[in-house]
Amino acid sequence: MPLPRPDKGLQNLKRYQQIARILIKYGFGEIVYRMNLVSPLRPGKARKKTSIGKSTPVRVRLALEELGPTFVKLGQVLSTRPFLLPVDYILELSKLQDQVEPMPWPQASKMLVSELGRPIEECFKEFDQVPLASASLAQVHDARLLDGTPVVVKVQREGIRKIIDSDMNILYDVADLLEKNIQESRQYDPRGVVEELARTTRKEINFLNEARNIEIFSENFSNEPGVKIPRVYRKFTTPKLLTLEKIVGIKISNVDELEKAGYDTEQICKNGSRLVLKMIFEDGFFHADPHPGNLFVCENEVIAPVDFGMMGTLSESQMNELADFVVTVMSRDARDIVRVLQNSGVVPEKANLKALEQDLSEMIVKYYRMSLTDIDMKSALDDFFAISHRYEIKFQVEFMLLGKALMTYEELARMLYPEYNFVAEIGPYLTKLTARKFKPTNFLKDIMRIIDELRWIMVESPRKWRLITDKLSRGELQVQMQHIGLETFIKEMDRSSNRLSVSLLVAALIVGSSMIMTVDKGVMIFELPVLGLIGYLFAGILGILLVISILRSGKL
Repeated sequence: MPLPRPDKGLQNLKRYQQIARILIKYGFGEIVYRMNLVSPLRPGKARKKTSIGKSTPVRVRLALEELGPTFVKLGQVLSTRPFLLPVDYILELSKLQDQVEPMPWPQASKMLVSELGRPIEECFKEFDQVPLASASLAQVHDARLLDGTPVVVKVQREGIRKIIDSDMNILYDVADLLEKNIQESRQYDPRGVVEELARTTRKEINFLNEARNIEIFSENFSNEPGVKIPRVYRKFTTPKLLTLEKIVGIKISNVDELEKAGYDTEQICKNGSRLVLKMIFEDGFFHADPHPGNLFVCENEVIAPVDFGMMGTLSESQMNELADFVVTVMSRDARDIVRVLQNSGVVPEKANLKALEQDLSEMIVKYYRMSLTDIDMKSALDDFFAISHRYEIKFQVEFMLLGKALMTYEELARMLYPEYNFVAEIGPYLTKLTARKFKPTNFLKDIMRIIDELRWIMVESPRKWRLITDKLSRGELQVQMQHIGLETFIKEMDRSSNRLSVSLLVAALIVGSSMIMTVDKGVMIFELPVLGLIGYLFAGILGILLVISILRSGKL
């Protein structure tokens, strides 16, 4: 098995073998062989499939779950990229949950003492040794401060940074093997997906980032009585420890419990929609991990989100792009939608713009005559993402997280109160978003930006032209041409020429050895020249290696 980085890959050889075995188990043997993770001549016991009858998306999810927490997180990242994968894969990957066995209490208490800098008893009146929840990065415990205030304490797993670094090395190697050996995988940008996973995971393992996210959220919703954000206790918060106010409530997905407790589900929907729409369309700072387990309902139908490790942030330019897109969608002009997508730089040059415009027109016609109460946002977004996937439109990750959040919250609203019209609630926020783009202050910013660009052109252009003319006069100006796709052709030519050279060498050895065998001179064994026998041996070894190489490539 060739490893892209032998210095690090050899340390994880057993893990590579485990990955190959699990992938083969779930019916992805061809990918394993094409990646050269195992030899096709020695498939081993792992060829036995235990998932026959299950769909491919289900087998992908089961394989990721068995591969462990890092691969679960990889699947969760992929679930936010509907422009890469079909809808059925996205839906299946969205089911992945990050749950592992908790740390033993001695390890957890050691981490607590190390981070607090003093015994647990000096900081907490009570501390439950059994965690409420346990994930791959951390686990959460119930506790009480010395004054009796109930809190929850998030404790990072011991040595998790080292584990993450090791797993990321493996994932980078797997991504490199995919891009090198499976050409069609390049459109999915394996290395880019791994880089995004590494970036988000490293943010998550610094709990000070999460603490700051909570404080920003708290400030944004300080005047919203229907939303509660837990308080951060900074005194007991470090990069590996997070102490928060305990939220006492019922999970928003437990509809039966909510009804038994006498909660008004319509009011819950109103408060929930206010939370979602404000954080997306007003603040541009939103909860990017919106599964039902992260939302609680407290007294008076107050919504309380928890777990702020994964957030989405929309910059000013992204908010403007979103406003442009909303305006064109509301105008129902497919040509304008294509123009906005092009201006955003998400449409590939090779895309058939006429066909894209036609597909968008058909989608507009499909939903144009529907009343707001009949529109299912999930179906509409699924249709749009299917078009995006067809034309390889690659939206920025923040927009993907936004779309996923909206779909999840709409599903929750329908589950809580089927008559609640979540789509209709979006209308006023979209109007505000579009009006924001046309504010006089924004016009002034645009004008000032244009003036600054013109100033830069006037100042820098003469200098740039002088540099060009100087290089021309000295004969230093060069034109570089790049042949797209030529690298693959060169590699194939190298491989073919190498095989041809080996074939000629084998033939020469056989011919030369045969000639030596006819001469009764030199060192003999069993009345045969030793030199001739050695020639045959080398020819045989090289011939076998050549046949194995051809078989492994899958091309005879």
